[in-house]
Amino acid sequence: MVSYLKFIRVNKELIIRSNSSAVDFALLKDGKLIELNKEVDNNKFSVGDIYAAKIRKPVSGLNAAFVGVGHEKDGFLHYHDLGPNLPTLLKYFKQVSSGRTKDYSLKNFRFEKEIPKDGSVQDYLKTQQQILVQIVKEPISTKGPRVSSELSLAGRFMVLIPFSDRISISQKIESNAEKNRLKKLVKSIRPKGFGVIIRTVAKDQKVKELDADLEQLLSRWKNLCEKFVKVDQYPTKILGEINRSSSILRDIFDNDFTGIHVDDPEMLVEIKDYLKTIAPDKVNIVKYFKNKSTPIFDHFGVERQIKTAFGTTVSMQKGAYLVIEHTEALHVIDVNSGNRSNKAKSQEQTALEVNLIAASEIARQLRLRDMGGIIVVDFIDLNTNENRKKLFEHLRKEMESDRTKHKILPPSRFGLIQITRQRVRPEMNIKTRELNPNKNGEVEAPIILIDKINAELDKIVEHRQNKKKQLQLHLHPFVAAYLTSGFPSIRVSWYFKHKKWVRIVPRDAYLYLEFRFLDQNRRLLRTK
Repeated sequence: MVSYLKFIRVNKELIIRSNSSAVDFALLKDGKLIELNKEVDNNKFSVGDIYAAKIRKPVSGLNAAFVGVGHEKDGFLHYHDLGPNLPTLLKYFKQVSSGRTKDYSLKNFRFEKEIPKDGSVQDYLKTQQQILVQIVKEPISTKGPRVSSELSLAGRFMVLIPFSDRISISQKIESNAEKNRLKKLVKSIRPKGFGVIIRTVAKDQKVKELDADLEQLLSRWKNLCEKFVKVDQYPTKILGEINRSSSILRDIFDNDFTGIHVDDPEMLVEIKDYLKTIAPDKVNIVKYFKNKSTPIFDHFGVERQIKTAFGTTVSMQKGAYLVIEHTEALHVIDVNSGNRSNKAKSQEQTALEVNLIAASEIARQLRLRDMGGIIVVDFIDLNTNENRKKLFEHLRKEMESDRTKHKILPPSRFGLIQITRQRVRPEMNIKTRELNPNKNGEVEAPIILIDKINAELDKIVEHRQNKKKQLQLHLHPFVAAYLTSGFPSIRVSWYFKHKKWVRIVPRDAYLYLEFRFLDQNRRLLRTK
């Protein structure tokens, strides 16, 4: 019998907010925020940009060279990032700059011998030597960009690698038959002198779509070569990554998308034009958001999710929560069950249930914050190997949709799971705390207070000793007014959800973020 689950459709929406200095991209999956990106106008060093640059200084102790790309800190070029065909690249662009080579197809160009894997950078690079490099990691904190001289041009279905003859296929394509089909197709259209990496989204695509993508990449390669001929000063950016909106669509767009909402007319045209090239049948899902009274992120609930997802403490179902902290060396995530009431039969079952919920949220948080480097997760201790294996496999499955390169190690004897995740851009860090209106210092954003009240009410109503009790909520007058305003108000929505009326009592003596649930006799209600 065919499972009904196969017919459940996932709804994906991309919400794009534009302002004078940046563009924010929020990816929603069934209404839940799973990815947040920002394009800043003054970002001159994006992953994928290609520069004509000069070697500042090779350093034998690091087996690397520092490259002047125009940033206040020099770019870092390690020997392993030179690429095996560095001599071929240097020879080719020397001939291009001198005008001796005007054929940019590479079909008649003779390749040089590859460099050894364990060689020395000083054998191949000299001070003030001209070289083409590509940004592979943006400047982060006090470090300059990391660069590579193994160039690649990313398209929708494939990545084109000059001076190579290799054909690779994404490991996320599991079917051997599909891998063989794609390899055969690409082999038939691949031009001589270029290698190809087939991306996951190429699965089930026809040769027409693959060929169109390849032609677009070859056009970009020709454009790069033509610009290099005209370079008269170093460093110079000679090929920029396509604009961020197009690059995000290129990487994440699939048939599950049901809407792309934009609040800027120019961005609307830009996205429609790009969709015409990659998915013309989906152009009609791009909508212009005209509501001037409500910001686009507020209308789609993105702002609220940002406030609740980027703090040190992240709430989950039934009172469980994560604590996420960042040190100089790594990220640490602690899983807590909180005052969680549940109907599990044993402590082990409770721990497993909380851990599985936490694993899903952690996978979301890594993408949302674009956390990189080493991440150590302290899950709640599990006693059986079977449950530890269940947790590990669930985390791996949840991380499958993460496009960023990562590795997950099995749980240690102490219950810790270690994750390494490639970091190529600065981590998304959003301030979620605001000035405390009652005293000096900062407090969590007010919207987080409402979430805490909701979570507390859920636990109180669920507790069997509270079933027949009347509920009173004592809190600051400002918050009380917020809960009772509008129709339906938050209090009315509580009534529909729990079939219980909550009497709200404004208290002038309470601090702004203080609240208590009491019964009709003004006794504090139990939650556990």
